[in-house]
Amino acid sequence: MASIRQVQVTFDCAEPERVARFWCEVLGYVVPPPPEGFASWDDYQRTLPPERQGAGFACADPTGVGPRLYFQRVPEGKVVKNRVHLDVRVGTGLVGEERVAALEAECARLVALGATRLYLLRADEYNESCLAMQDVEGNEFCLD
Repeated sequence: MASIRQVQVTFDCAEPERVARFWCEVLGYVVPPPPEGFASWDDYQRTLPPERQGAGFACADPTGVGPRLYFQRVPEGKVVKNRVHLDVRVGTGLVGEERVAALEAECARLVALGATRLYLLRADEYNESCLAMQDVEGNEFCLD
């Protein structure tokens, strides 16, 4: 059986570059360099047919450890809850009020970037607390 070496997470969205730059800030990711022969992504985009300009954008973990994120423009808007979402691990190893404080602090930072706070799920006998949020286009994610 073949082993999978890399995973890319793809988001459907209306404004790929805007959403990608939001996730760069959330995760400390970077925009990869433009294709060889181009000084910038804008230079590259200008070579595409008008309908393809701005149709996709990516960001990557600068360490190469995390998955590449790709954002593709689609015509339809988001209408239902995501079936898959990202958990941004900001509270790993923390419990109780210390964990909640870390989640709330990160939430405040992300709200300033355009995210929306949805609700805090408090710890129960099975799970630690997590905080549900939405990115700049309404895609759900959790601070965990």
